Amino acid sequence: MRPSLRIVIAEDAVLLREGLVHLLERFGHRVLAAVGDGPALLAAARQHRPDLVITDVRMPPGQTDEGLRSARLLQAEQPGLAVLVLSQYVEQTFADELLDDRRAGVGTGYLLKERIGDVEEFADAVTRVAAGATVVDPDVVRQLLARRRDPLDQLTPREREVLALMAEGRSNAAIARRLVVTDAAVAKHIASILQKLDLPPSAPDDHRRVLAVLAYLRA
Repeated sequence: MRPSLRIVIAEDAVLLREGLVHLLERFGHRVLAAVGDGPALLAAARQHRPDLVITDVRMPPGQTDEGLRSARLLQAEQPGLAVLVLSQYVEQTFADELLDDRRAGVGTGYLLKERIGDVEEFADAVTRVAAGATVVDPDVVRQLLARRRDPLDQLTPREREVLALMAEGRSNAAIARRLVVTDAAVAKHIASILQKLDLPPSAPDDHRRVLAVLAYLRA
């Protein structure tokens, strides 16, 4: 059973904004405010102090990165605030900025809006981000991997597949189901990946499995 979350939404497209409200309430969440621009997002989140902010990247008044900048400011003001960013396209610079600022134990997500069409997957992403996980859209992961192809030459094709799923925030069991292999095989691949990427064994598991991998890809 999914937990009931207190959520603030920022999306300037009215139909999508109302659709998100309906969808989230359908899964038992409470939408405290649904707004259409950056300043309104700041005001609503400061008033309600939600568990999770879901925001578009580009919003009025400038239609540049108002949603992302507002979310980052709110996280600085409200430690522990989870943020799920939605985007119409893969915007690698914005993804990099969001993930670079990601704090340990604080949920962060970057999804394309088309993922909302898969209702169960989107609902799962909302829950995982609110619980402190990092969730990155598969298309963003693929482009990050493509940009860092040379340093990953030491990985086998299967290890690259596992790495991409790790970067999406998938558990060992979820990776095993996706690749139709055993949990033991996934654990073996992950151990090999972490060794080849020279990630410190003393780092928290979240950093080793997701954040350190993404940081390495962006290095």
